[in-house]
Amino acid sequence: MAYQVLARKWRPKHFADLVGQEHVVGALRNALAQGRLHHAYLLTGTRGVGKTTIARILAKSLNCEHPDQGEPCGECAQCVQIDTGRHVDVVEIDAASNTGIDNIREVLENAQYAPSMGRYKVYIIDEVHMLSKSAFNAMLKTLEEPPEHVKFILATTDPQKVPVTVLSRCLQFVLRNMTPQQVLGHLQYVLGQENIVFETVGLDLLARAANGSMRDALSLLDQAIALGSGQVQEATVRQMLGAVDRQFVYRLLETLAAGDAQALMQQVQQILAEGAGFGQVLQELALVLQQLALVQMLPSAADGLQDGPTLQALAQRLSAEQIQLFYQCAIPGKNDLPLAPDEQAGVMMTMLRMLALRPLGVAEVRVNQQVVLPEADTVVAIPPVQSHSEPVPEQAYQEATPVMETAVEPVQAADMRPVKPETAEPDSLQAAIEPQTVETQYEPTDAMPEAYVADEPPPYDEHDFPPWEMEAGDAHYEVAEAESTVESKTEINKQAETEATPKKLEVEDATEVMVEMPMLSLNADNWPHIVQQIAPQLSATRMLAQHAAFIAFDEISGELRLEVAHEGKFIEERPYLNKLSDTLSAYTGRLVNVVVQEWQSEMETPHAQALRHEEERREQGLQILQQDEVAQQLTSLFDGVWLPESVHLKTLSE
Repeated sequence: MAYQVLARKWRPKHFADLVGQEHVVGALRNALAQGRLHHAYLLTGTRGVGKTTIARILAKSLNCEHPDQGEPCGECAQCVQIDTGRHVDVVEIDAASNTGIDNIREVLENAQYAPSMGRYKVYIIDEVHMLSKSAFNAMLKTLEEPPEHVKFILATTDPQKVPVTVLSRCLQFVLRNMTPQQVLGHLQYVLGQENIVFETVGLDLLARAANGSMRDALSLLDQAIALGSGQVQEATVRQMLGAVDRQFVYRLLETLAAGDAQALMQQVQQILAEGAGFGQVLQELALVLQQLALVQMLPSAADGLQDGPTLQALAQRLSAEQIQLFYQCAIPGKNDLPLAPDEQAGVMMTMLRMLALRPLGVAEVRVNQQVVLPEADTVVAIPPVQSHSEPVPEQAYQEATPVMETAVEPVQAADMRPVKPETAEPDSLQAAIEPQTVETQYEPTDAMPEAYVADEPPPYDEHDFPPWEMEAGDAHYEVAEAESTVESKTEINKQAETEATPKKLEVEDATEVMVEMPMLSLNADNWPHIVQQIAPQLSATRMLAQHAAFIAFDEISGELRLEVAHEGKFIEERPYLNKLSDTLSAYTGRLVNVVVQEWQSEMETPHAQALRHEEERREQGLQILQQDEVAQQLTSLFDGVWLPESVHLKTLSE
């Protein structure tokens, strides 16, 4: 007998054999056991998660002669014929190769005839999103109201391309990607049944490389068995996948913590020389960093991880800031590999980025930075380098700066201006003009006031001249006049601040009044009004709220259950749900958690209510026009009619 690949040999034939799709299996089993069967099912999910497999098992359950609580027996003639693909009433159609309307029209014409062997005619349409627009339109009516003996099972990897009219006529199930643990457990079971020797670390690599697809995992397993001569070994799996040995990653992190650039580059070169893939290096590094962060926050988690003692030692060596920084460098670095000059340069640059951005010590602080000394509780400000066209020598700067020898009391910065004395003798004037340097040492004490450092020079004044540029005959420039000028400027500034303060307060008060709105309790009657009030804060989430119907609100847990209409399905994602929850929490003053369920009720959404009110106002406006004499004269004169879409009855609020 010819060899059959593992992906086909171990394809599940019963619901009990499926892995990781319990939410779908449970719903189908209960529906089959209770006889609550839908006429059309839509299975969505990525490749290799079991869409076609579930469709075939469901077809067997529908036609099985001896079902057990929705589970096919697998032994009757119906089950055997379906397993072998020879059942005349179970038709599988590949929509990727049968996209035209002629192919669908042939199916629909045969659907009206009764089944030949089984109870139902089952049409399995795989990759249904590949059908043309005309093909979708042709099957709408039959899909909505098919004959009682016809069941449709549609499968697709891209439900966004399926028209909404088709989605609304199907019972949709979303198949999830399987976790690496689920894939690993199934691979261990398969190898145990096949009597193949394996290493758990190698299987773990295969499970993570499958990315949630069981079919991909089994295909990789076939390749690993062939490469390992009938065995699954870690070394062969790493060579096949281009994965990097974790010991290299651990040494890499040790070097990053030490800050040794030369050793870091040597280790990267050694890892790449071993044949590891460039993307695999950064991927494995990110995975180890994630485990290190977990071990730091939860030390007991190391017991269930590979190389637990090594991870604990690294978690103690690296700080939490370093781990988070390295992780934030590894993920974008992996994504940017296609943009790098070559992948090796991209890996090198990512490692150098980690080294350059690591936290700096106090001794490594450069100019223009502030160093906080926790022991002395003081801040040492390193002055920035002033921008000049030419560097100014320090000696020249000191010579150009006059220093007064007279001890003065502390004054405001505005009063610290050169002032020409009333009388000056020639000798004393010459002494005051000569540059002097005074070295003053300050010892910090508790009684000393805070020093005032001007960020920018004082405003220019035409009377502000250095004393050495003043003429001796300028006796009209007195100290008293300078002091009065300063006082007048101070009074003007205070008056300006006083006049500006009420205006600022008025703006703030107006803002508070603008955002203030009456709070309504969360119930079905108030829901449309609440959505209208919080709409400005929702931004893009407004569409989700407008197309969501109020179901129930739990006052104890704060859970708000909504049903989203099909018009808002494309925006039904966790970030938008979180935005709506946060906005409602701020509105109500309590914690609100929004939960979305399938659209099953006939509840009215805020958008539908708004359309209904608009239609009512339009009809009311038409009635007013029909009763108005002037409007009747106009229609009679021009032999016309009033277009309903052109009539809009404004309310008092509008």
